[in-house]
Amino acid sequence: MQDFDVGARLRELRGEAGLSQRQLAEASGVPHGQISMIETGRSSPSVASLRKILGGLGVTMSQFFEPDSGPSGTVFFTPAELRDLTSRLYSTFEGPAGRMSLRQVGDARAHNLQILHERYEAGADTGETMLQHHGSEGGIVISGEIELTVGGETRILKAGDSFLFASNQPHRFRNVSDREAVVVSACTPPYL
Repeated sequence: MQDFDVGARLRELRGEAGLSQRQLAEASGVPHGQISMIETGRSSPSVASLRKILGGLGVTMSQFFEPDSGPSGTVFFTPAELRDLTSRLYSTFEGPAGRMSLRQVGDARAHNLQILHERYEAGADTGETMLQHHGSEGGIVISGEIELTVGGETRILKAGDSFLFASNQPHRFRNVSDREAVVVSACTPPYL
């Protein structure tokens, strides 16, 4: 896989929207310096932070990472055909957030349903900034263990355990074990 320049892509989209770094920061609810650090390659954002910034642009993570992917009438997908939403983000970043991979089945916007195949390496974390958005999401842990916090409640889910909650509640996924965790999840409306 080729390295994906998150900073250059963000700068490109911000320019297309006609926004300054400060305007995008205000629209996204993030510090101005964070936009600058990402665009200059001095910082790699967490999934939650990137999603907030993209929300200020009205762009999904799928559109961010695969801008030329158009609508498709495809019904069946092989593993190689899933849309990689995050591996590019973390391809060169080694940090405390660990590495995760979120791969989407097909065109989520066309179906108003996002189905993800999620992999969390040991130590992977969606970030201290909790995710929060309109909709509902649920999933099943396929292998390993994942710590899920929803609102003020935290639980470690093991293979076979599942979850379902209103996504407007602040939430966070962390792999606190020493082996990979795999989750299959769904979200409506699509969030990433």
